[in-house]
Amino acid sequence: MSKTYRAWNVDQAWLLPPSVHDFVACDHPAHLVRELGREELDLAAILAAYERELRGFPPYHPAMMVALLLYAYSRGIYSSRQIARACEERLDFMAVTALQRPDFRTISDFRGRHLAALAGLFGQVQALGREAGLVRLGHVALDGTKLLANASKHKAMSYGRMKRREAELQAEVARWLEQAARRDAAQDAEHGDGRGDEMPAWMADKQERLAKIRQAKAALEAEAELPRADDGAGPGPSSGMMNKGQPKRTADGGPPDKAQRNFTAPDSRVLKTRDARLASSADLGGRREAARVQGYNGQIAVDGRCQIITAQRLTTNGADYGALTPLVDDTIRLCKPKAVSADAGFCNEDNRAALAARGIAGYLMPGRARHHQPGDTGRRRIAPGSLMAAMAARLRRAGRRSRYRLRKQIVEPVFGQIKAARGFRRLSLRGFAKVRQEWALICAVHNLTKLVSHRLA
Repeated sequence: MSKTYRAWNVDQAWLLPPSVHDFVACDHPAHLVRELGREELDLAAILAAYERELRGFPPYHPAMMVALLLYAYSRGIYSSRQIARACEERLDFMAVTALQRPDFRTISDFRGRHLAALAGLFGQVQALGREAGLVRLGHVALDGTKLLANASKHKAMSYGRMKRREAELQAEVARWLEQAARRDAAQDAEHGDGRGDEMPAWMADKQERLAKIRQAKAALEAEAELPRADDGAGPGPSSGMMNKGQPKRTADGGPPDKAQRNFTAPDSRVLKTRDARLASSADLGGRREAARVQGYNGQIAVDGRCQIITAQRLTTNGADYGALTPLVDDTIRLCKPKAVSADAGFCNEDNRAALAARGIAGYLMPGRARHHQPGDTGRRRIAPGSLMAAMAARLRRAGRRSRYRLRKQIVEPVFGQIKAARGFRRLSLRGFAKVRQEWALICAVHNLTKLVSHRLA
């Protein structure tokens, strides 16, 4: 007796149209994200752009496009081309789009046009998480992580090298022009009024390179004359223009030779990181050296209950000191937390005083903690009788019972979920305003995944 198999007829036509609700299981996140975009999120800022009558073929529904972007980001897919391919190949994406297939240009243009409104979804998703009981705000942990810019650090140049390279390129261009003039004169004598060759490609490249170097050099010189205020509203000082909070200048008041500016993403900065996946680190004398990357510093405040991000911020400053007050104040707008913990990068006298003024218990490590010694401040010098000295003594007395021990298990997994699980290590946009909005959208998607998981539980 021959074996019987289930029918597999690829040419069989469907007699009834399928339903998108049957593409994936009823408890699949695709359905929840789609319904959030349809029913719960306020998309008035996006819909307002489509209120006037448009000619031509009707656009895709904005709510569908928002749901598609949110779902793609929650699956770790950020490229518009990969999102468009998923709409054609993956059933879960088809369940979101109802079999519609926007191309990658449509997806990219929609994201770019409504980036500010998409970043504003962070507050809405945060509010939905609070209504669902995911935010307690008993203990909030703060931390920062380095994110790669959409630029290579090898496309940056120091001010000293700019001066040398400008002279070299200028001499090369002048030498080529002199040679071209001699060659033209010889050809005119030989051929009369015949047409000569156009400028070679390498000559045009050198002229363009010279123009970029002069533009970057002028920007650094202008910054040296009128230093940028590092208030968090703008990119802040260029790499190498500050040293321990003080401006670095040459004897004539110009920028130092080591000041750098990136040609591809001028708003990004060279930052130190110990993230081995962002850049390889050297191991010298048993101590891992911090590598340098071209990027930004993404900082967040995370609630201890379900790891909901309560506040987010992105800066070009590698230090975290200035982020504590803005993150805490943004969290207070949601609800006042009882305790805040942060590592040594956030700890100084001003921040300790700021938490005390707000009536919040602070657990800030005064120095890099050594194993089994939470109150050890390492090589950091602390003035006796200061707030930092009182904090160090408090952590030392509490030992393993200190609430500071909760910091890592609250905030570090969030960076792991964003950077490792969903693969977001590099910002795809350029320009300080745009990368800030992109980071806000990434944080909103993180909160969205927590909300979806809670509703599926």
